[in-house]
Amino acid sequence: MMLEWYVIAAVCLLSGALIGFTGGVLGIGGGLLAIPLLGLVAGMGQQEAQGTALIMVLPAVLMTVRKYNQNAKIDFRAAGAGAAGSIVFTWIGAQIALGIDPVLLRHIYAVFVLGIAVFYVYQGLRGTRPGAPAAPGRQAETFHKGWFALIGMVAGLAGGVFGVGGSVLVVPILTTVFRLTQTGAQALALTMIIPGTFVALFTYAAHGQANWLMGLPMALGSIVLVPYGVKLAYALPEPRLKLMFACMLLVIMVLLLMKA
Repeated sequence: MMLEWYVIAAVCLLSGALIGFTGGVLGIGGGLLAIPLLGLVAGMGQQEAQGTALIMVLPAVLMTVRKYNQNAKIDFRAAGAGAAGSIVFTWIGAQIALGIDPVLLRHIYAVFVLGIAVFYVYQGLRGTRPGAPAAPGRQAETFHKGWFALIGMVAGLAGGVFGVGGSVLVVPILTTVFRLTQTGAQALALTMIIPGTFVALFTYAAHGQANWLMGLPMALGSIVLVPYGVKLAYALPEPRLKLMFACMLLVIMVLLLMKA
């Protein structure tokens, strides 16, 4: 039985709102959750799910970055260096993804998500141990901008291959190597992937791998609850935020394997 377009639009609006809230809390733009849901519920192939998720992710990321910057000023020079490094590598990653078998790409994506989840489980549990010392927070401006350009290349390649996920990959680097706070790393990572997200969306859409009928209402829904998600992110203890991040990624991996 075919659903009416307005029913589909309403479901997408609601789904986008819930995913946007999650993305605001975890600093992932919601795309990592949207991709397996689009594959599992809407029956999309991996590439189409990634392209459609990018439609939703772009405005949600812009809104999330705005809210993060209102809570703590983002170093836009560091973010700009990362963005410059990400643009070309995002296009390269998208071209690689568009040429891969959809099932193989989904399996690779699941392994990628599992690796990030395991890392955050470890980080979260270590931070919640009684007497565990808190890592000192540092500021992005204390580092040479060339490092952020290199990080942007990594984020761009991951974002191009997986549609989203570049920020998720570099946040652990920013928190462990550069000793930024969790929320500071999430804000910086999201800011540096904005230009690459435009590139990825254009590339996927140009190859017919983006469903605008579903993506646009999801985008509208996502920006409604993003501010509340960001507010919750700053209210939560950092170890708990990391554990939430890890649990969400494990749920995403299960959804991907169910689809596979």
